Amino acid sequence: MAGRRDSMDDGPADLFGAPPPQPHAGRGPVPYPAAPRAAPARTQPLADRLRPATLDDVVGQDHLLGPQGSLRQMLARGSLASLILWGGPGVGKTTIARLLANAAGLRFVQLSAVFSGVADLKRAFEDARRTSAQGGGTLLFVDEIHRFNRAQQDGFLPVVEDGTVVLVGATTENPSFALNSALLSRCQVLVLHRLDDAAMEKLLERAEETTGTALPLTPEARATLRAMADGDGRYLLNMVEQLLALPPQKAPLDPAALSTLLARRAALYDKDREEHYNLISALHKSMRGSDPDAALYWFARMLEGGEDPRYIARRLTRFAAEDVGMADPHALPLAVAAWETFERLGSPEGELALAQLVVHLATAPKSNAVYKGYNMARRAARATGSLMPPAHILNAPTTLMKDIGYGRGYEYDHDAEGGISGQNYFPDGMRRPKLYQPTDRGYEREVARRLDSWNRVRESRGS
Repeated sequence: MAGRRDSMDDGPADLFGAPPPQPHAGRGPVPYPAAPRAAPARTQPLADRLRPATLDDVVGQDHLLGPQGSLRQMLARGSLASLILWGGPGVGKTTIARLLANAAGLRFVQLSAVFSGVADLKRAFEDARRTSAQGGGTLLFVDEIHRFNRAQQDGFLPVVEDGTVVLVGATTENPSFALNSALLSRCQVLVLHRLDDAAMEKLLERAEETTGTALPLTPEARATLRAMADGDGRYLLNMVEQLLALPPQKAPLDPAALSTLLARRAALYDKDREEHYNLISALHKSMRGSDPDAALYWFARMLEGGEDPRYIARRLTRFAAEDVGMADPHALPLAVAAWETFERLGSPEGELALAQLVVHLATAPKSNAVYKGYNMARRAARATGSLMPPAHILNAPTTLMKDIGYGRGYEYDHDAEGGISGQNYFPDGMRRPKLYQPTDRGYEREVARRLDSWNRVRESRGS
């Protein structure tokens, strides 16, 4: 059993490589020993050599680890709660969990939801109970906790509730969707930010200080290198390691040479997960906010991430009907035409038609009056049940129907002055609702003028 426990303590490499030595299993917060680093082996990865020795060394998460950060406050109180650390790859989730265990004097046990099952969880819980019986505590770190199914997630509830373990789960997925509510109610969710430009520069400076070598880059290429990592510290250090392995350069690399040498980190995008919905929401709201530049940016981000252009075309067509509406009646047929153009030309030529549509929708006058009126009409239809249309607008193809009044008194609008009779077309006894209320934007300004004129005719007849 002891051997099995050791294997669980050694988790997969995180942002800063292999784990530091584990602390004693005691109670209460204890300081992390900032011991001098041993001389690294030539084969030791740079990320391992730069692993933070204390929470102060962690970059980019000051909102959690700064003087007023929530994690600092927990440690100061001596009451580390169970946590869900939510953030993208390479932002330090595993490293922070290890340092929290050390600072709180807890035994650190790591599991990965990808490789672990119910039997592994049971063994971890049994070990934690034995540690507790001996006066110690356990921080159980579960990487990619969202990959456990609902039943497995429920298995954490008893040991979290009775304090057998302090659970720290790491996830790249939105916990609201990926974790069940019972587990979320017992944990605090902390959001880890993607590493910003300043944090990435700190990592570069540490790498140069540790290796004693300046990166062979122009200032512009250095900025490009940070951008290529896209907020992922692990990826940045891996690229630095490749640069340091180059033979001596006659001249520093410029951005073009750097891009030829190294691959840019693929943008985070999953067509059936949260990033998919985040980006389509950004595109939709940018168009609604009449910002064509932002709309084109999010459109391009989705395409670069591998989104199906047909999905975007469908959402753009919906936008034309829902958000532009009658303010620009040409928007909807243009959306259908752009969709059709893409189907005929394919990618990448057809994507230009969708880009044109994005700009048209973003710059068009906006009105959701039809959308709102339709929803009000649906509510009215449900509320009024089976009310019949008034008899005068019913067709009377048989003598019997004529005899009982179908069609009696109907006035042909084309024969009326101004082309409107002003008759009532709602069920008898139903108060006339005002469902469609046009705005004064775009084409709807003219529609509103017409409706005002026609409503005066109806009012004169008491319709």
